[in-house]
Formats: sequence, structure tokens, C-alpha cells
Amino acid sequence: MPSERLFSVTNRWSRLSVGITAALVVLTALGGFVLLPYAQSDLKLAGLWDAICSAAGIPKQPSNSRVIQPGFKISDVIMTSAMLANPTSESIGRGATLAQQCAICHGPTGISRADSPNLAGQYPAAIYKQLKDFKSGARTNAVMSPFAPHLTDQDMIDLAAYYHYLPRLPAYHPAQKLPAPRIVVNGAPMRGIAPCGSCHGSLDNKAGSPWLEGQSAVYMKAQLRAFADGTRRNDISQQMRNIARAMTDEEIGQAAEYYASQPPDQYQAQP
Repeated sequence: MPSERLFSVTNRWSRLSVGITAALVVLTALGGFVLLPYAQSDLKLAGLWDAICSAAGIPKQPSNSRVIQPGFKISDVIMTSAMLANPTSESIGRGATLAQQCAICHGPTGISRADSPNLAGQYPAAIYKQLKDFKSGARTNAVMSPFAPHLTDQDMIDLAAYYHYLPRLPAYHPAQKLPAPRIVVNGAPMRGIAPCGSCHGSLDNKAGSPWLEGQSAVYMKAQLRAFADGTRRNDISQQMRNIARAMTDEEIGQAAEYYASQPPDQYQAQP
């Protein structure tokens, strides 16, 4: 039997096999990371490194590339959990005066009879964000779009403070308290749908998200469908659009009817 070791630098077969393997690795890398990217006629590459990044799934944009902007206005409101948390009594008083213009749709006590949102006791950050988006055009509505541009930033703060100060009263569309459907309690993780309460909780919520108990089922269905078809798109990071698109029409109806049947927490802010 030969005494020469199989895996040794002196073994010509070992050197040959290692050399062939290394050559195949280099050729494969060149083909996959360089030749194939350059073979794509519709892919514009700035150089060799850009081709390698593209093949690896991390395209490197050229420094002089033009940033593609969406063809519609997006919300530019930055939300924080402490936003508008401590309004003054003067701000609430100014908001009460301004709110007289809102009573025809949102009710004199912030409770609507017209399937508009109930605003009494609503989180101030949620009201402020929507007013800002109506003013900027990130959200559109036949009534609010002409109204909001005349509001100053202080007007919006005052309105948010006033409506947040009002007590949450029972809605004008009472229904028997319905059991919570699965889409509300558990969401649908396999479809990327989080439980509604993870953002819209009554005791705690994601900054800018409204509480929903006692809101009009007609209004909530309309908003979910608008998110789903893209006619409403002022949600930050598209979270509501992604969720609504994944919901069935039956689930949208169940969620809306459930929240409409729930009495709001008896809550009143303090100035």
C-alpha cells in the first residue's frame, strides 16, 4: 500500500481536486454575481460592486439616482405618545368655540347622529393628526377637505384638547353588546393581521390611533374599505392599508359591528 497521505500538498491528486473545486467556486461566483446581473438588459448598474450587491439582493443605488416620490400626498405628522398630553384650560376654551362649526356633523357634545366619527373623549393626538392630514391633502373628504385648510396649527391643538376633554358618552346608534369576533381578539397572524386592540385599545393605544368603541359601524366599514382599495392612505407606514387589504368583507363587517355595539369607557380628561 502507498504510504503517501491522501490529503497532502505533495499528493498531486489532492492538489488537482482542490484546484478544480476552487476554480468552480470562482467561475460560479463570477457568473452569478457579475455576468448574470449584466445580462439583464432592464437593470441599470453603476459598476462591478453594484452588480455584486444586486445579485446578493441588496441593490446599491447610484449616488446620483433620482428618488422616486409617490404620486399622492402622504402624511408628514410625527406622532409621540406624549403629544398634546397636558392641555391648558385656555386651549380647551378656545377649542369649545371653534367646535361650534363642527357640531352639525360631530354633534354638539361630540357624539354624532350623522355616521360621522364621535370625537368626545377621543385621544387628542388622533384628532390632531387627522386635521393635519385633511389640511395637507394626505386625507380627503368632501366636508373636511374644504374646512381644514382654514385652521391654524393652534386651532387644531385647541380642537383636539376640547374634544379630548369631553366625557365619552353612549352613541346614538345603540346595539346589543356583541361578542368579540376572532379578527378583533386574535387577528389573523398567518395573514399579517394584528388584533385590533394592539393599536386601538381603550386604556392604551398606538400614538395617533383612535379608540373605536361606540363609533358608527357605517363609518368604520367605509374607512376599512377605503384603506383596502387605497382611496385612504394617510396611515403611517401603510399599516392599516396592509391590514385592511388582508381582511375579508365579512371580517370588516364583524369588526365594525362589534365596535359599534361597545359602550365607550366612562372617561373624562382633566385640564
